[in-house]
Amino acid sequence: MIPGKYRSVSGRTANNVNCGLHLVIQTSSLPEKNKVEFRLSKEASSFPGRLLQHDLERNYSSRQGDHINLVSSSMPSFPILQRSSEEKILYSDRLTLERQKLTICPVIDGEEHLRLLNFQHNFITRIQNISNLQRLIFLDLYDNQIEEISGLSTLRSLRVLLLGKNRIKKISNLENLQSLDVLDLHGNQITRIENVNHLCDLRVLNLARNLLSHVDNLNGLDSLTELNLRHNQITFVRDVDNLPCLQRLFLSFNNISSFESVSCLADSTSLSDITFDGNPIAQESWYKHTILQNMMQLRQLDMKRITEEERRMASVVAKKEEEKKRESHKQSLLKEKKRLTINNVARKWDLQQHRVSNFATNQDRKDSDSSSQDACQIDGSTISAFPEEAGSLDSGLTNSLQGLSVTDTHLVEVDGDTLSLYGSGALESLDRNWSVQTTGMVTTVSFTFIEFDEIVQVLPKLKIKFPNSLHLKFKETNLVMLQQFNALAQLRRIDQLTVDPQGNPVVNFTLWKYYVLFRLSHFSMQKINGTEVTPNDMIMAERLFGILAHVASSELPQYRLISILGDARKKQFQYLLDTKGKKPGIVNEENNDSKRLVGENTNRATLNYTTREFYNEKLEEIKEKKKFCKMYIEDLVKEATEINMKNEALQKLWPQMFIELVRDAVLEIHNKNSYMKLCLQQITDQK
Repeated sequence: MIPGKYRSVSGRTANNVNCGLHLVIQTSSLPEKNKVEFRLSKEASSFPGRLLQHDLERNYSSRQGDHINLVSSSMPSFPILQRSSEEKILYSDRLTLERQKLTICPVIDGEEHLRLLNFQHNFITRIQNISNLQRLIFLDLYDNQIEEISGLSTLRSLRVLLLGKNRIKKISNLENLQSLDVLDLHGNQITRIENVNHLCDLRVLNLARNLLSHVDNLNGLDSLTELNLRHNQITFVRDVDNLPCLQRLFLSFNNISSFESVSCLADSTSLSDITFDGNPIAQESWYKHTILQNMMQLRQLDMKRITEEERRMASVVAKKEEEKKRESHKQSLLKEKKRLTINNVARKWDLQQHRVSNFATNQDRKDSDSSSQDACQIDGSTISAFPEEAGSLDSGLTNSLQGLSVTDTHLVEVDGDTLSLYGSGALESLDRNWSVQTTGMVTTVSFTFIEFDEIVQVLPKLKIKFPNSLHLKFKETNLVMLQQFNALAQLRRIDQLTVDPQGNPVVNFTLWKYYVLFRLSHFSMQKINGTEVTPNDMIMAERLFGILAHVASSELPQYRLISILGDARKKQFQYLLDTKGKKPGIVNEENNDSKRLVGENTNRATLNYTTREFYNEKLEEIKEKKKFCKMYIEDLVKEATEINMKNEALQKLWPQMFIELVRDAVLEIHNKNSYMKLCLQQITDQK
């Protein structure tokens, strides 16, 4: 072997390892002409711009000049590195092979005492041939082409492992590196954090510029003080609150968009420095205040020191946000309770409609069987029920939110100028003592999941309680026939009417709007189902139903016609009394409302509506009268029969009775003196 020449390149900067190497690579079988020389000028090996610096790097960095021979071994693919004895004495614990264009790790013979080994900026694809360096503390393989962590199982003393800017895809084979203090894996292709839970002495972990999408599996890193996760694809963070010594966490330039995705950070008691710049969350207006309020122990945020003024402002803003959050939560609870109640009312309504439908079917059968036996009938509208199609009600009626009740069967809500009533029980609210402000403000009344016949009964109360109500809405109220609209004539005023097709089959009749306009013409309605009423609509309504009203009034019994006319006269008389003594200006202002009150003509007034309950009451009353009449007639017949029987018996006994009467009279007056004495005695006894 031809010994190589070496020369040292002087020059030194702080924390640098500078050396001039004269490497001679020669195989024993090659002639002299095949000897290859490499002259290298080692540049500064500092790590400017790299986050991780370690005390060991400074301890083992100094001016160094090496005379190194790489000699082929028995395996031609692994050259052997040898240094002169002088170099070994001068730089006994460190070796730098930076920028040597190495593709494999050479066999380092006789260097078991090495503590620092530098392979920066080469083309090494695999970690090998260093298992004999069991005293190694600092290993730098930055900027190579390594794809897998391997060959380190014997390096139990290793404390600093720098593998940044390689091609590593998985963290593995670190089981025996229990003393590891710094682990740099930045600039690789790692997709998840794993196989590091046993590194209880690890203080610094650098995983910047990888492919991480989430942070977890950090349990066991009890000594970790710095964690660098910059430039990944992270959307949420977990387990960080389980790191008792973590002080610095760098999350810049990821995909974190909400504080909830990193909420575990609020439970960390040791964290003092954190960065979120470059994340979507950092663009939010609430970002800084939320972070400071939830992480009171922070000293720096996004590399800027936090001042007391910022903390104070964050506290003020946080209180306001908390109030808004409580109010929002309260509103959410109210909305959820409203939804649950409406669903419960809808379910009850649906069951009720099915029961009514079944009852109506059975009743029709009974009526058809007994119609020939009924002696009395009353004129009235046929009551029928058309069950709506069961809607797709929300099946998730759960108690997920505490304090919400799903047992409520009705709901009353005042929202702006709208009073909404859900369920028949809500009608009882009209008996409340409403404030003057509320009653004057309500102009729209909405009825949902309530039988129209029940609504008819409270219309007089509605007229009194909410005198400014101009718009009525009906949804799921079982409006099935035109006659039901007659009941609305008793209101004070209606400008708009909305009848939802859902649960109101009457809207399927194409002429229903014209009937409403005809029957309620004295209201001069402006809109029906959101559509403006035109003069042509009024003319068409009169043409379609004017004759019908005339026929109805002509066929009406005289007593009923007199009763209706009497009511109209009462309204007119009351109107005259109310306007008497008022100024002309005031009278003119009320003229339109007065016309609505008394403007209902006789023909239209004859078109009234009998509710189902009223019909049932009349039916029960007729049944009671029939029962009473039957019992009365039966008693009369029984009494007449007894009288006749007595009369017949008297006719049979009378001849004999007459003979006995004559005989007794003759016997009594046969002795005149005795008879007179007896009579006088009787008179005396009576006195």
